[in-house]
Amino acid sequence: MTAAAKRPLIVGLGGTIRPGSSSEKALACCLRAAEAAGAETRLLGGEFLSQLPVFDPRPGESSEPQRALADAMRAADGVVIATPGYHGSMSGLVKNALDTLELTREDPAPYFQGRPVGVIVTADGWQAAGTTLMAVRAIIHAMRGWPTPFGAALNATTGLFDEAGACREAKDAWQLTTVAEQVMDFATMRVTR
Repeated sequence: MTAAAKRPLIVGLGGTIRPGSSSEKALACCLRAAEAAGAETRLLGGEFLSQLPVFDPRPGESSEPQRALADAMRAADGVVIATPGYHGSMSGLVKNALDTLELTREDPAPYFQGRPVGVIVTADGWQAAGTTLMAVRAIIHAMRGWPTPFGAALNATTGLFDEAGACREAKDAWQLTTVAEQVMDFATMRVTR
């Protein structure tokens, strides 16, 4: 495989501490769509994120999960963030993971610099989904990332996934596939330049 044919690495970050959460299922669906488009993927879900200590910006030793998160982001050609919409914004679990990326601040390309970042929000209602989507996109900008033009907002009150983890509604599958395609489009440009 030539350098130009390198498969982009798309890292999915998100979920909740509850196994089988709708946000983690949505993230897994999106990553499967990215794989179908040619990506290598890595999912850092709720179980992994729950191992991260609350980020402390004071100098000190970072934990193994913190270092693993920072290394995954350093290797990523693209990122997808999936969060539940809690009270109009992202969960503390996902925000702590993003805060932990402060460990990359001295890198040549810190945070999300130069990387496309897709967003998925699952919420019990459209208002929380919309405000959370806007909040996450603003954070991506602050972290020097490129939010994809489309962000997925899924209303979790309708039972989004079947027993196999597939979307019940075509409109939801379309949203997750669109996020994956846009992250892949930009990530492919990144790895071939």
